[in-house]
Amino acid sequence: MTKPRPPALALLLLTSLSPVVTASAVELFVAPQGQDTNPGTRAAPLQSFAAAQQAARRFAGREPITITFADGTYYLPQTITFTAADSGTLKAPVVYRSFNERGAVLSGGVKLSLTWTPYKDGIMQAQLPAELETEEIFINGERQILARYPNFDPAAKYFDGYAKDAIDKERAARWADPAGGYFHAMHPALWGGFTWVITGKDAGGEITKQGGWQNNRGGAVHKDIRFVENIFEELDAPGEWFLNRRTHTLYFYPPAGLDLAAATVEATRLRTLVEFSGDETHPVRFVSLRGFTFRQAARTVMDTKEPLLRTDWAIYRGGAIFINGAEDCAIEDALLDQVGGNAVFVNNYNRRITVRGCEIRKAGASGVCFVGDQKAVRNALSNYGQSLKLDALDLTPGPLTNNYPADSLVEDCLIHLTGRVEKQTAGVEIDIAQGITVRHCSIYDMPRSGINIGDGAFGGHIVEFCDVFDTVKETGDHGSFNSWGRDRFWVSSVGEINARVKQVPALPLLDVVQPITLRNSRWRCEHGWDIDLDDGSTHYVIENNLCLNGGIKNREGFHRTVQNNIMVNNSFHPHVWPSDSDTVFRRNIVAGPYQPAGGMPPKPWTSEMDYNLVHQPGVTTPQPAAALQHQSGLDAHSLVADALFINPAAGDFRVQASSPALTLGFKNFPMDQFGVQKPALKAVARIPAFGSAKVAGPRRDAHPQAWLLARVRNIVGQGEMSAYGTPGETGILVLEVPAGSALAAAGLQKDDVIFYLNGKPANELTQLLRATASLKSGDEIKIGITRTQKPLTLTAKIN
Repeated sequence: MTKPRPPALALLLLTSLSPVVTASAVELFVAPQGQDTNPGTRAAPLQSFAAAQQAARRFAGREPITITFADGTYYLPQTITFTAADSGTLKAPVVYRSFNERGAVLSGGVKLSLTWTPYKDGIMQAQLPAELETEEIFINGERQILARYPNFDPAAKYFDGYAKDAIDKERAARWADPAGGYFHAMHPALWGGFTWVITGKDAGGEITKQGGWQNNRGGAVHKDIRFVENIFEELDAPGEWFLNRRTHTLYFYPPAGLDLAAATVEATRLRTLVEFSGDETHPVRFVSLRGFTFRQAARTVMDTKEPLLRTDWAIYRGGAIFINGAEDCAIEDALLDQVGGNAVFVNNYNRRITVRGCEIRKAGASGVCFVGDQKAVRNALSNYGQSLKLDALDLTPGPLTNNYPADSLVEDCLIHLTGRVEKQTAGVEIDIAQGITVRHCSIYDMPRSGINIGDGAFGGHIVEFCDVFDTVKETGDHGSFNSWGRDRFWVSSVGEINARVKQVPALPLLDVVQPITLRNSRWRCEHGWDIDLDDGSTHYVIENNLCLNGGIKNREGFHRTVQNNIMVNNSFHPHVWPSDSDTVFRRNIVAGPYQPAGGMPPKPWTSEMDYNLVHQPGVTTPQPAAALQHQSGLDAHSLVADALFINPAAGDFRVQASSPALTLGFKNFPMDQFGVQKPALKAVARIPAFGSAKVAGPRRDAHPQAWLLARVRNIVGQGEMSAYGTPGETGILVLEVPAGSALAAAGLQKDDVIFYLNGKPANELTQLLRATASLKSGDEIKIGITRTQKPLTLTAKIN
């Protein structure tokens, strides 16, 4: 990576180099020491982006234009907005570039000149301008910590520190006025997080708050995983700060060794640094931004509230770079550093947008989002529990309008440590889009998925040569790659899906009109699946993937081909398949038997599962894969043997020439092409661990027992937690309910999950048995259950 030169030296170079003058090209120059009254030449550069943009418009679309920025920080007084008037053409593009890569910084903040005085207990104070409102303070380029409880702990698993008593009345009694503080908590099933702004305290001393809309699978607040921030009385640790908005006083607890008098102090102001503002009729075209650093874009967590179809997500349509209505535009070789929300958001109508060679780090929300207009989706619904009757569905394939991103590319990007504020986020997020390619990206240190595809609308995506690992670090029931496909065909009952698709066989493909392909990539997830095709995910081709720990999951869906993959330390997880899913599983290497969950159709499970190899080190004579055959009713040619990997300790899981996998049709694929290829990024990008992770066994007894004539047992393991949507390893699974029994008369069914009895928790089998041990004939009980992840209460009268 080119080392940035000091601004003065960069300006000297600009003014000393010979100008490039041609009859068909225009060059403009900008430098922090320039003047906006200058002509924008090398010798007399402009000073601001706004002036450069106005100068470029005089030539836009008629001649190629390059606008070069000298190194230094350009504090933006307002968002840079490109419209159709700024457009170039294929032969006359408009390029804004940094003279040295990452040397020119576009900041949505303001540099502060402060006079610090002691407050107390090592805390310093300074007055801010009365007009400044901010939730982010940077010291020497690093974002500081809003005063919080519990204190920041980077070793903590969740939220960099969490405490059960975060908003207890006893804790809140310490706070004179918590209004403006934030309460963050996880979803009880660890499906992302929620945030509330604290509005004050009631007469009883309990906090009042509003918010909690950041997750489209709303639920009760997690009772343990929670924290508060932006509360003055919690300012008690080095690196923490608080702004009193009434007195405009900034309080800061400087870490040891920091010379605060000499430090550069900056505060965020703008949410969006750059916006491409067009539409399908008047798009912004052929404008590129190259080599800039983007910093100090404000947090947007309280605006993450739009339910995103029937996914688990809510979304804020915005980012540090917001692209709306553009064609053939690009963000290249940029650093997006510590922005408060989404880094890049590609919204609604866009075509051929490229994000290439960039590093995105420590974003508050997601890295790169491609999200279309929900009105482009036929029969769009906005919540998991919503559905339409079959005769109400529009059976026309594909989108209703063109108002969605398509044919776009994220390539050779390093995306890491995103989701610093919001937890239902991803490195790359795709919803209501078509033909998005994610190639040669390294994505890691994510609270949730690395890459998420939220729905089938409208397919055609390709994920290839990516390296995605250390994901789902703060959440659960997810994958390094995650998808949902709760499209027109989908309802939460697989029986009803079967009935619908029997009547209208084309139904699953109405939205996902083109296949989605995952290939030639490396995945590792410690707290979920490496590849997780969740509810309804349909029309996928998954091939040539190296899955290092979590295996591959396919929940109910149709037309999936999973072939030529390697699943180290794990296997294939089929969950809740419909009766004719057309799922193909062939020529894969797995580390053990399949891991079905949630109820599978009668054997054979599908049309084709065969020629797979169960890797068993030291087994030199291949044997029939009897366990796979027994499970699937297929796998007639599948084998158990040593796969003979070439060098697994070094990450080379190609197989030797004598491997039995090759006789089954498996083909080696490259192990040295995953992730970023740009030398500067490759030099700093991490790679995953190759050793086996320790897989914890079930924490609870899994043996079935009789209960009021029914057969029940505890929910155990990650697969069942996901299949039945339980908030952790909790709940009692109903295996069988005899006809004529009191429970059958009450409506209890196979695959129901019991959580409560007479309003009290009964989510562990011994607890349930104890609670009903003294029942006698004629007693009435109320049973709290979930059925297809929906809560119900049943009333049973004991015979």
